[in-house]
Amino acid sequence: MTVLGSNFDEIWPSGPSPEVVIVGAGAAGLFAGIEAARNGKRVLIVDHAKKPAEKIRISGGGRCNFTNLETRASRFISKNPHFAKSALARFGPWDFIERMSAHKLTWHEKTLGQLFCDQKSGAIIQFLLDDLEASGGRILMECEISEITKPDEHFTVATNKGTFRPASLIIASGGLSIPKIGASGFGYDVAKQFGHSIVETRPGLVPFTFSGALHDRFAAISGIAAPVTVTTQDKTRFSEAMLFTHRGLSGPAILQASSYWHPGESITLEYLPVERVRSELSHARNTEPKKRVTDWMVEYLPGRLTADIFGETGLKNQIGTLSNADIDRLAERLSAHTITPTATEGYRTAEVTVGGVNTDELSSKTMESKLCEGLYFIGEVVDVTGWLGGYNFQWAWASAHAAGQAV
Repeated sequence: MTVLGSNFDEIWPSGPSPEVVIVGAGAAGLFAGIEAARNGKRVLIVDHAKKPAEKIRISGGGRCNFTNLETRASRFISKNPHFAKSALARFGPWDFIERMSAHKLTWHEKTLGQLFCDQKSGAIIQFLLDDLEASGGRILMECEISEITKPDEHFTVATNKGTFRPASLIIASGGLSIPKIGASGFGYDVAKQFGHSIVETRPGLVPFTFSGALHDRFAAISGIAAPVTVTTQDKTRFSEAMLFTHRGLSGPAILQASSYWHPGESITLEYLPVERVRSELSHARNTEPKKRVTDWMVEYLPGRLTADIFGETGLKNQIGTLSNADIDRLAERLSAHTITPTATEGYRTAEVTVGGVNTDELSSKTMESKLCEGLYFIGEVVDVTGWLGGYNFQWAWASAHAAGQAV
């Protein structure tokens, strides 16, 4: 008997049918299955894909940024900013690290609390599969669901691999991001079927695209990266690297800002604080009047970006020639450059989906629906979206733990 297969008879022992069916064999689904099975439930995870946990496999350049040590509810986007607190408090980063350590997996911190697996991401998938098998859970792959109903106290889940009658149904089918690995709106459809509302969805952690002159300028310096502080229209700020691309802007600072961005809104780029620019150039005007302005700028910015920004100002390239107004103009350009993205690259390259099943209709302690007993929603399908850097995996583990303990 194997933990994973595409034939129900090969993976499921004869006897009682599943008590818990989990839709989605990703991070949240696998972890919920482990928790529920450890509590003595007969657990079946179903997924339409050929392989489980593809998002784990491709994340972090194949090393999986599996959590973040700085996890807290304020670093998650939700219509209800308090919803994630309970689950995150009861299963935090060190709880998951303990599970990994039991399988002799090791990790390292890269930056800003981001933890990566020293082994390949496949090692995390394997430890989840091993724990699921040890606890008695099973996964049925290439399983297409045709209908879900609840005619009585049990659900009826009709699939191409058989019909199941679980008392509990956990939806862990993810959001709309990265459709090439099978993402779909299935979970939202199930939620709406049982009376739930959906907070409007949009791509998150995704590059911006631009048109016209900005597109041409950015494309001309594509491949250049620079440290920047990006401020969104709602005053959320991120200070990390930014990358110029053939289509627009990317890099950690931009991906972070994109989750807070709505079409038509502007963003503001700060390369250097305004007072530093004014102070240093005013001082240099007296002490190094013949120094080129661009020579001062390249102390902070890449040469090609320096040339692009300075060329736009129309100023003379000698610090001694700068008037106070000239210095103010350059300071403004370097500290508060406001631009409006045309769009994002969309779900094709988005790492997450912002929005989802309305948390007002779910229990924050168990993830159970307040509208339908025995129905649970976990992971990305829920209106909880984390920052870049392992936060969304931590939400997957925490919400899965809450639901798996509750069923």
